[in-house]
Amino acid sequence: MPARFTRTEVAAQAGVSQPLAERIWRALGFAQLADDAVAFSEADVDALKRVRTMLDSGLLDEPTVIRMARALGQTTARLAQWQAEIMIGAMLPDEPSDGDLAKVLQTARGLLPDFEQVLIHVWRAQLAAAGTRLLTIADINDELVPTRVSIAVGFADLVSFTRRARELAERELAELVEGFESRAADVVAAHGARLVKTLGDEVLFTAPTPAQAAAIALDLVETGELRIGMAYGPVLPMMGDVFGTTVNLAARLTAIARPGTIVVDAELAEGLDGHDAFDAHKMRRRPARGLGVVQPYVLRRSTH
Repeated sequence: MPARFTRTEVAAQAGVSQPLAERIWRALGFAQLADDAVAFSEADVDALKRVRTMLDSGLLDEPTVIRMARALGQTTARLAQWQAEIMIGAMLPDEPSDGDLAKVLQTARGLLPDFEQVLIHVWRAQLAAAGTRLLTIADINDELVPTRVSIAVGFADLVSFTRRARELAERELAELVEGFESRAADVVAAHGARLVKTLGDEVLFTAPTPAQAAAIALDLVETGELRIGMAYGPVLPMMGDVFGTTVNLAARLTAIARPGTIVVDAELAEGLDGHDAFDAHKMRRRPARGLGVVQPYVLRRSTH
């Protein structure tokens, strides 16, 4: 839709206050524009009207709406950047002409309606899955504060990434990182768990149970040169991420792990008792920075 309104006019058209409109735009990640800049369309008016309807209904208060807007803005910004990179990388030659650029834009416009419908479908499915995971964990841990849940947390780290990054060309490095993330995402999803985020040469994942986490780690370590650390215990889910001592412990155990091995904490090892598919072998106790002395275990597939 063509731009028709300034930032003052779009707020007035939607019936929301100018300060609230500006907070929403900032939360969504949009730059603040000059008062006389005509940059907003009827679609922006409709979006603000929907926000006003949610507030008027009393179902959500203003701070919650702003938090939801920030989640939407940050997630879709990364999604848009990632998809644009994929499209451009797939369609443009090394030395693109103006005609090549025009072709990419034309293709993107043609695919946009289908992408939009797939996006909505996937978002609905992921929202339902996330809600189910949180409610299930809350039922299992009803003695805990609702915002803190006990789950398994794991870090999978590419071994010798710094050295390999120096040796590889930029395109080869990008293929290495994307391939690692793709394989990790596939394995985690296959076991009904969640890939929380990627940190270049490392992925962070969570699983509802120790057994699911163990199965994920054992499958992951077979896909490449990795080391993995995992812990089980209470975490604080926030902003799509996870925080707390359990997360920090998993990170410390990753640093302890040798290439091609999986190291877990005592809680996760105990949670695997009775599961014949896994063996957890006690290692010597050792200090973990900021956490005192910990008892790690090496996780392996059972051979009996």
